[in-house]
Amino acid sequence: MSTSLKIAIIAGEVSGDLLGGDLIAALKQIHSGPVELVGVGGEALEAQGLKSLFDYSELSIMGISQVLAKLPTLYRLIRQTTAAIIAAKPDVLVIIDSPDFTHRVAKRVCAALPDLPVVNYVCPSVWAWKEYRAQRMLGYVDHVLAVLPFEPGVMKELGGPPTTYVGHRLTADQDLIATRNARSARANSTQSAVKSIMLLPGSRASEINRLLPHFGDAVNELVSRNGEMRFMLPTVARREAQVREMIKDWPVKPEILVGSEAKWRAFAEADAAMAASGTVILELGLAGVPTVSAYKIDWIMKLLTGRIKTWTAAIPNLIADYAVVPEYINEVVRGGSLSRWMERLSADTLQRRAMIEGFDLVWQRMQTDKPPGQKAAEVVLEILDKKKPGQK
Repeated sequence: MSTSLKIAIIAGEVSGDLLGGDLIAALKQIHSGPVELVGVGGEALEAQGLKSLFDYSELSIMGISQVLAKLPTLYRLIRQTTAAIIAAKPDVLVIIDSPDFTHRVAKRVCAALPDLPVVNYVCPSVWAWKEYRAQRMLGYVDHVLAVLPFEPGVMKELGGPPTTYVGHRLTADQDLIATRNARSARANSTQSAVKSIMLLPGSRASEINRLLPHFGDAVNELVSRNGEMRFMLPTVARREAQVREMIKDWPVKPEILVGSEAKWRAFAEADAAMAASGTVILELGLAGVPTVSAYKIDWIMKLLTGRIKTWTAAIPNLIADYAVVPEYINEVVRGGSLSRWMERLSADTLQRRAMIEGFDLVWQRMQTDKPPGQKAAEVVLEILDKKKPGQK
């Protein structure tokens, strides 16, 4: 292909922006003609030539209560984005994660441009709840690019659009691979007598407010039961002040580590971790850090827990198809439970060995023959080649 290509692309969060950047970079390597971008994204997509329609951090919301609070802003941005994409008349629309926003835009764009192929990068969590979304997507999505290996089977079972597992960018992340190798080498060397525990209470203010006090209880109990221990708390720059304020009265204070380099150093050095449920649990698993998952959901989400279908929220558990990572949610998040797991996982125990074996299985099941960005780009170009006018 040597013709010019206009791609509309929407990424609502940092993770989606990184996926989009990888996809576009790979697509430019395959496609010989010029590539023009229109849509919404962050630094990674802007590095590929996108001029974002607005600051995509406005879309970084989590939890139903936050969605409801931002509905007026969301609908204004939906209208703005829809109008810009329709006016641009792109060759393809790629929507990445953030379904509360991206799917609403896709529906409206498809109503105006019914022949436009739409690719959904990152499968919505139809395996967790609202499984009816899979069939509804047939009306405005031509293909789904999945980042978890079990998702194509789920989408087929639920009658959703064709889905291809393209791999997860974490499996190709050089920092993660270096950390994984460092931990493997460390496992064969003399271990420090002082155990290192990593605390990961989340990157959102609400997550940190709910979880960090319980992590503090665990820290106190660990020291009381075991004596000297080292605690590391990686965080992002925008949350550093909040974290420091919350730990200022702790009797035993963790090392506050800010930035990516410090984070991966902590991943390499930690004997075990307690972490907020989310993508970081998969990061820890792929890096080989024994961990416990904890989460406290907002009050509106608590009212809807009966509609959640999945048996676990930990991605490594879903990929392995058994409980690799222990989970504590809401009222059962307690320092005593977390501290005892840290004791077992930071020593050479059956629990630690079993978890690392499970993480190795997850790593194997997530491998692909090509980098995720390249595989995703190839699928997008195949869809463009096959798409015929009038088809949706």
